[in-house]
Amino acid sequence: MAEQEPEQVEEPVELVARVAAIDVAKDSGMVCTRVPHRSTAGRRVQQVWSVPARFAAVTELADQLVDLGVERVVLESTSDYWRIWFYLLEAAGLQVWLVNARDVKNVPGRPKTDKLDCIWLCKLTERGMLRRSFVPPEDIRDLRALTRLRATLTAECSRHKQRVEKILEDALVKVSAVVSDLFGVSGRAMLRALVAGQRDPAVLAELARGRLRVKKAQLAEALTGRFRDVHAIEVGMLLDLIESLEAKTAQLTEQITGQLARLPGVLAACTGCGVLGEHAPDCTGHGAPPLSLPQRLDEIPGIGPHTAQVIVAELGLDMSQFPTAAHASAWAKLAPQTIQSGATSRPGRTGKGNRWLRGALGDVAMAVGKTDTFLGERYRRIRRRRGKQKAVVALARAILEIAYLLIADPTLRFNDLGADYYDRLDPSRQTRNKIREIERLNPGVKVTLAPADTTAA
Repeated sequence: MAEQEPEQVEEPVELVARVAAIDVAKDSGMVCTRVPHRSTAGRRVQQVWSVPARFAAVTELADQLVDLGVERVVLESTSDYWRIWFYLLEAAGLQVWLVNARDVKNVPGRPKTDKLDCIWLCKLTERGMLRRSFVPPEDIRDLRALTRLRATLTAECSRHKQRVEKILEDALVKVSAVVSDLFGVSGRAMLRALVAGQRDPAVLAELARGRLRVKKAQLAEALTGRFRDVHAIEVGMLLDLIESLEAKTAQLTEQITGQLARLPGVLAACTGCGVLGEHAPDCTGHGAPPLSLPQRLDEIPGIGPHTAQVIVAELGLDMSQFPTAAHASAWAKLAPQTIQSGATSRPGRTGKGNRWLRGALGDVAMAVGKTDTFLGERYRRIRRRRGKQKAVVALARAILEIAYLLIADPTLRFNDLGADYYDRLDPSRQTRNKIREIERLNPGVKVTLAPADTTAA
């Protein structure tokens, strides 16, 4: 066997000449800078010192780093303590990278101190061995803060509603078994009457509205229980909290809509020429009305106005940060990993990713799975072969990649391929599958297709 010659790879040892790194803590940060020596070529000057995590101190540090000509500042994403460093250094015009803590782990056997950690982080930075995390610009961060707060308040509201149902179970009142929406018009009227002191099941059943009125007898039976004063106090307080949270959520939605309308890349775009806001003089696509980005995202099955706002807030409007749609789905951890050892390869877990985006897309995927659309049929096909959980993740990934394309190109519109897309894609294959199914249901029978006799017809 011929001896293989070693490959000679010429890689620069130093990629970034002037770097700084900050090991972030709650009340302070350990700063390390490494810059070239003024007189001796090939030598580095390293300086390490501690800086308080205060507005004035961090602003002064930013001025020092600018005077040193630092090309890149790297922060370790420690809880939310990195924000004061990132925002103020970025405002000073510095290139700031936020890196994941798992990518900058110290080597085993070396003592772990704040000083050694920031030196190690600085050395990794100057050799280009780190990758930065995605931190959106300030306007997207503001939108993201509002959408996340709305999601948190909605979750709190749902938690209080579940608590009300537990209290009713303790009071032996089974109204939630008859009323599908306990917090609809009829359900809230009955709950308020119970809190006010009304205990007669027949009187409470008369508060039903709409189609629920045909169930008065069932309601009277379900409302019979032992609803006491302690239950009235609990339910009354929770109802006040629920209504207050719903009002705050509605206010947040108005704020989000206004914030989103002020973003530069959200305006309606002509599908013919791509001009934002109006048609170009030589445009031939005047027939298609221009739609804004949330409206184009809303055309995807399962995505409503709220989910469209969440997608824009989490992904942003600049798709250059993700080279392809597959990169965006991998960043959101909607693509499975590949674990390989020798000749053996197996799929790994997707990971945690952006829980706000994954949660919204997961809800959309479960809703789309019930529709008679291409995405709904895709969900059902994957569910039959791989199970429900993998089908939800796969469909969430497909929806995210569609949203990526719509955000990247303002002239694109969603076009549903139809639930029969796979049947139209390969008719002969579908024919073979249906013949096998007929033969499986009828043992001993052989199905043969023959040309139709058109003359007899």
